Amino acid sequence: MSLADHTEHSSLREKLIEHLFLGEVLRELWRRGRRDVEVLQTQVDNNGYDLVIEAGGVMRHVQLKSSHRTAKTREVSVQTAPCRKPSGCVIWIWFDPDNLVFDRFLWKGAVPGQPLPDLGEKAVRHTRANSSGIKAERPSLRRLTKADFQQLENFGDLVDAMFGNKG
Repeated sequence: MSLADHTEHSSLREKLIEHLFLGEVLRELWRRGRRDVEVLQTQVDNNGYDLVIEAGGVMRHVQLKSSHRTAKTREVSVQTAPCRKPSGCVIWIWFDPDNLVFDRFLWKGAVPGQPLPDLGEKAVRHTRANSSGIKAERPSLRRLTKADFQQLENFGDLVDAMFGNKG
């Protein structure tokens, strides 16, 4: 597989990553004895989150980001909408570009029941300028760097962060 495939087929890859992620989270919850799990998937991405996962009374509105491990990506644009949801979070998934196996996770969130921490003031600008040559700010997006996230190594750590140690 070429790295160009990741660009040319980015929508397909995004959905694959989402499904693989969800399957692994559900597997970890099952392994822990959690059976009270609900998953909601959005059809339209206008509320800033991709998935809603509830387990053990904790509801997480999850915004997913992904990059392959050889990408030079240092920052991502994050929607501010999940800040208004109880227990909103952002998960930046790093994966192997050849087989889509997850490498590590970058986590931006609070303990269960607490809102997503402040995303700061680094606004994102439109990529195209208007007729006056101005690239307007996108007020509902913030730019976060890798340093703004906590690194987690595996799904056990991620499920702990999402739902607590008893998750």
